[in-house]
Amino acid sequence: MEHTPEIGRALADVGPRLQRLRTARGVTLAALSEVTGISTSTLSRLESGQRRPSLELLLPLSQAHQVPLDDLVGAPAVGDPRVRIKPRQVYGSTVLPLTHGAGPLQAYKMILPVSRSTPEARTHEGYEWLYVLTGRMRLVLGDRDMVLGAGEAAEFDTRLPHWFGSTGEGVVEVLSLFGSQGERMHVRARPQPRSREARD
Repeated sequence: MEHTPEIGRALADVGPRLQRLRTARGVTLAALSEVTGISTSTLSRLESGQRRPSLELLLPLSQAHQVPLDDLVGAPAVGDPRVRIKPRQVYGSTVLPLTHGAGPLQAYKMILPVSRSTPEARTHEGYEWLYVLTGRMRLVLGDRDMVLGAGEAAEFDTRLPHWFGSTGEGVVEVLSLFGSQGERMHVRARPQPRSREARD
Protein backbone atom coordinates (compact mmCIF):
# COMPACT_ATOMS: atom_id res chain seq x y z
CA MET A 1 0.00 0.00 0.00
CA GLU A 2 1.43 3.34 -1.07
CA HIS A 3 1.29 6.34 1.26
CA THR A 4 1.35 10.06 0.62
CA PRO A 5 4.70 11.81 1.29
CA GLU A 6 3.24 13.32 4.47
CA ILE A 7 2.16 9.94 5.84
CA GLY A 8 5.48 8.41 4.79
CA ARG A 9 7.39 11.08 6.73
CA ALA A 10 5.16 10.60 9.78
CA LEU A 11 5.74 6.82 9.74
CA ALA A 12 9.49 7.29 9.31
CA ASP A 13 9.58 9.53 12.39
CA VAL A 14 7.83 7.00 14.63
CA GLY A 15 10.92 4.85 15.25
CA PRO A 16 13.24 7.65 16.42
CA ARG A 17 10.40 9.10 18.50
CA LEU A 18 9.84 5.75 20.24
CA GLN A 19 13.54 5.44 20.96
CA ARG A 20 13.71 8.97 22.43
CA LEU A 21 10.72 8.26 24.66
CA ARG A 22 12.19 5.00 25.93
CA THR A 23 15.69 6.34 26.59
CA ALA A 24 14.35 9.51 28.23
CA ARG A 25 12.45 7.33 30.70
CA GLY A 26 15.49 5.10 31.26
CA VAL A 27 13.62 1.96 30.14
CA THR A 28 15.44 -0.96 28.52
CA LEU A 29 14.09 -2.88 25.54
CA ALA A 30 13.75 -5.93 27.79
CA ALA A 31 11.68 -4.03 30.36
CA LEU A 32 9.48 -2.53 27.64
CA SER A 33 9.02 -5.99 26.14
CA GLU A 34 7.74 -7.32 29.46
CA VAL A 35 5.20 -4.50 29.77
CA THR A 36 3.92 -4.56 26.19
CA GLY A 37 4.30 -8.23 25.26
CA ILE A 38 6.22 -7.20 22.15
CA SER A 39 9.51 -9.04 21.59
CA THR A 40 12.76 -7.11 22.04
CA SER A 41 13.77 -7.86 18.45
CA THR A 42 10.51 -6.35 17.14
CA LEU A 43 10.92 -3.30 19.39
CA SER A 44 14.49 -2.86 18.19
CA ARG A 45 13.51 -3.10 14.52
CA LEU A 46 10.61 -0.71 15.14
CA GLU A 47 12.90 1.91 16.70
CA SER A 48 15.51 1.55 13.95
CA GLY A 49 12.89 1.88 11.20
CA GLN A 50 13.35 -1.67 9.93
CA ARG A 51 9.82 -2.57 11.04
CA ARG A 52 6.79 -0.56 9.95
CA PRO A 53 4.63 0.66 12.85
CA SER A 54 1.15 -0.82 13.06
CA LEU A 55 -1.81 -0.18 15.32
CA GLU A 56 -1.26 -3.52 17.09
CA LEU A 57 2.26 -2.38 18.03
CA LEU A 58 1.58 1.29 18.72
CA LEU A 59 -1.41 0.86 21.06
CA PRO A 60 0.49 -1.05 23.79
CA LEU A 61 3.48 1.27 23.34
CA SER A 62 1.24 4.31 23.72
CA GLN A 63 -0.08 2.88 26.99
CA ALA A 64 3.38 1.90 28.23
CA HIS A 65 4.85 5.37 27.55
CA GLN A 66 1.65 7.10 28.72
CA VAL A 67 1.60 9.18 25.56
CA PRO A 68 -1.48 9.77 23.34
CA LEU A 69 -1.40 7.76 20.13
CA ASP A 70 -1.59 10.94 18.02
CA ASP A 71 1.53 12.30 19.72
CA LEU A 72 3.31 8.99 19.30
CA VAL A 73 2.69 9.02 15.57
CA GLY A 74 3.02 12.77 15.20
CA ALA A 75 -0.11 12.80 13.08
CA PRO A 76 -1.31 16.24 12.01
CA ALA A 77 -4.74 17.26 13.22
CA VAL A 78 -7.23 17.09 10.36
CA GLY A 79 -10.23 19.40 10.32
CA ASP A 80 -9.69 20.42 13.94
CA PRO A 81 -8.99 24.14 14.44
CA ARG A 82 -8.04 23.71 18.10
CA VAL A 83 -4.40 24.38 18.99
CA ARG A 84 -2.76 21.86 21.29
CA ILE A 85 -1.14 24.10 23.85
CA LYS A 86 2.10 22.59 25.12
CA PRO A 87 3.81 24.90 27.62
CA ARG A 88 7.58 25.19 27.49
CA GLN A 89 10.15 27.05 29.54
CA VAL A 90 12.10 29.85 27.83
CA TYR A 91 14.53 32.01 29.83
CA GLY A 92 12.68 31.03 33.01
CA SER A 93 9.26 32.04 31.66
CA THR A 94 6.36 29.77 30.70
CA VAL A 95 5.51 30.13 27.00
CA LEU A 96 2.28 28.74 25.52
CA PRO A 97 2.15 28.70 21.68
CA LEU A 98 -1.27 29.78 20.40
CA THR A 99 -0.70 29.15 16.68
CA HIS A 100 -0.11 26.05 14.54
CA GLY A 101 3.19 25.32 12.85
CA ALA A 102 5.73 27.77 11.49
CA GLY A 103 4.06 30.71 9.82
CA PRO A 104 5.08 34.33 9.24
CA LEU A 105 3.20 35.42 12.36
CA GLN A 106 3.24 33.55 15.69
CA ALA A 107 1.10 34.13 18.79
CA TYR A 108 2.09 33.23 22.33
CA LYS A 109 0.85 33.64 25.87
CA MET A 110 3.74 34.24 28.25
CA ILE A 111 3.77 33.94 32.02
CA LEU A 112 6.68 35.96 33.38
CA PRO A 113 7.70 35.04 36.95
CA VAL A 114 8.67 37.54 39.65
CA SER A 115 12.25 36.28 39.36
CA ARG A 116 12.47 37.57 35.77
CA SER A 117 13.29 41.10 36.87
CA THR A 118 16.93 41.63 35.89
CA PRO A 119 17.24 43.11 32.37
CA GLU A 120 19.34 41.13 29.90
CA ALA A 121 18.89 42.93 26.58
CA ARG A 122 19.20 40.97 23.35
CA THR A 123 18.60 41.51 19.64
CA HIS A 124 17.32 39.35 16.78
CA GLU A 125 15.46 39.66 13.50
CA GLY A 126 11.73 40.28 13.75
CA TYR A 127 8.98 42.52 15.00
CA GLU A 128 7.04 42.03 18.24
CA TRP A 129 3.75 43.24 19.67
CA LEU A 130 3.06 42.75 23.39
CA TYR A 131 -0.21 43.13 25.29
CA VAL A 132 -0.25 42.92 29.09
CA LEU A 133 -3.10 40.72 30.32
CA THR A 134 -2.41 40.89 34.06
CA GLY A 135 0.28 42.35 36.30
CA ARG A 136 2.87 45.03 35.57
CA MET A 137 5.49 44.41 32.90
CA ARG A 138 8.82 46.19 32.73
CA LEU A 139 10.04 46.82 29.19
CA VAL A 140 13.58 47.94 28.39
CA LEU A 141 13.93 49.03 24.77
CA GLY A 142 17.18 50.64 23.73
CA ASP A 143 17.82 53.41 26.25
CA ARG A 144 14.16 53.51 27.34
CA ASP A 145 12.94 51.83 30.53
CA MET A 146 9.16 51.74 31.06
CA VAL A 147 6.40 49.91 32.92
CA LEU A 148 3.17 48.72 31.27
CA GLY A 149 0.05 47.75 33.19
CA ALA A 150 -2.84 45.45 32.30
CA GLY A 151 -4.53 46.55 29.08
CA GLU A 152 -1.45 48.36 27.71
CA ALA A 153 0.44 47.29 24.60
CA ALA A 154 3.82 47.91 23.01
CA GLU A 155 5.39 47.10 19.66
CA PHE A 156 8.97 47.27 18.48
CA ASP A 157 11.58 46.11 16.02
CA THR A 158 13.48 43.30 17.76
CA ARG A 159 16.75 44.39 16.15
CA LEU A 160 16.77 47.01 18.90
CA PRO A 161 18.28 45.79 22.19
CA HIS A 162 15.26 44.77 24.26
CA TRP A 163 14.13 42.93 27.36
CA PHE A 164 10.81 42.52 29.15
CA GLY A 165 9.85 40.92 32.43
CA SER A 166 8.33 41.50 35.84
CA THR A 167 8.83 44.67 37.86
CA GLY A 168 9.50 42.35 40.78
CA GLU A 169 6.06 43.01 42.25
CA GLY A 170 4.34 39.91 40.90
CA VAL A 171 3.74 37.51 38.02
CA VAL A 172 2.91 39.04 34.63
CA GLU A 173 0.78 37.46 31.89
CA VAL A 174 1.48 38.74 28.38
CA LEU A 175 0.06 38.09 24.92
CA SER A 176 2.79 38.22 22.28
CA LEU A 177 2.55 38.40 18.49
CA PHE A 178 5.87 37.87 16.77
CA GLY A 179 6.59 38.25 13.08
CA SER A 180 9.65 37.59 10.98
CA GLN A 181 11.56 40.66 9.80
CA GLY A 182 9.38 42.89 7.65
CA GLU A 183 6.13 41.69 9.18
CA ARG A 184 3.99 44.31 10.90
CA MET A 185 1.01 43.75 13.13
CA HIS A 186 -2.32 44.88 11.67
CA VAL A 187 -3.12 46.63 14.96
CA ARG A 188 -0.06 48.86 14.69
CA ALA A 189 -0.76 52.48 15.47
CA ARG A 190 1.01 55.38 13.81
CA PRO A 191 4.18 56.40 15.65
CA GLN A 192 3.80 59.46 17.82
CA PRO A 193 5.79 62.51 16.71
CA ARG A 194 8.82 63.18 18.87
CA SER A 195 8.60 66.14 21.19
CA ARG A 196 10.96 69.08 20.85
CA GLU A 197 12.66 68.05 24.08
CA ALA A 198 13.32 64.57 22.70
CA ARG A 199 14.78 66.02 19.47
CA ASP A 200 17.10 68.41 21.26
